[in-house]
Amino acid sequence: MVKRKIVWSPRSKHDLYKILDFYYKRNGTKTYSRRLNLAFRKSVRLLEKNSDIGVKTDIINVRNLIEGDFSIFYEIKSGIIEISAIWDNRQNPDEIDLF
Repeated sequence: MVKRKIVWSPRSKHDLYKILDFYYKRNGTKTYSRRLNLAFRKSVRLLEKNSDIGVKTDIINVRNLIEGDFSIFYEIKSGIIEISAIWDNRQNPDEIDLF
């Protein structure tokens, strides 16, 4: 397998920040947010060598990698993998707007 570079889109960075900030404010400590961030980063690092491990979506070249209660949507492009969005699967799926 070819190792590809990971690129985070502005939206995915914002999604990650919102999720981590929510748990920080809810729990009053950064412990869970740090653990969650490490889990996200570990899952994303798997994509560098194994970009096909995610589930195909209805959108061409976009895949979904499940991490706990969250979906990490990513797009495979030439030489890179772009993380498009992070979605909490406990939310209403009708509200997701990837593109």
